Amino acid sequence: MNTKTNACDFEVVHSEIVDHIGTQMPAKQALKKLSDLYKVFSDHTRVQILWALKCDELCVCDLAVLLDMTMSAISHQLRVLRFAKLVSSRRGGKNVYYSLADDHVKGILLQGLSHVNE
Repeated sequence: MNTKTNACDFEVVHSEIVDHIGTQMPAKQALKKLSDLYKVFSDHTRVQILWALKCDELCVCDLAVLLDMTMSAISHQLRVLRFAKLVSSRRGGKNVYYSLADDHVKGILLQGLSHVNE
């Protein structure tokens, strides 16, 4: 490998490997959705909200106090998280309570934290 350009010195395609991996690649649209999912995790506030919801169900008021933010700012981030299907909500009287949509979200958070702590 040419270290100056991080490219191969000779153009050689390893067809067997490329063909084999090509059969295992998800559809481009699925990979786009995966990319979009990870973009949601790129915001520190959203990750804090998700982590808090990993611990317990919370309303906007609780999250605002916990994160020292306005309810409006929290609501905006929760809309993004709901659209990405990472959180779900339920009405309890006059409040709306949020929780993680499923155990996959908890797994993503725990694996991500494990990775950054390596």
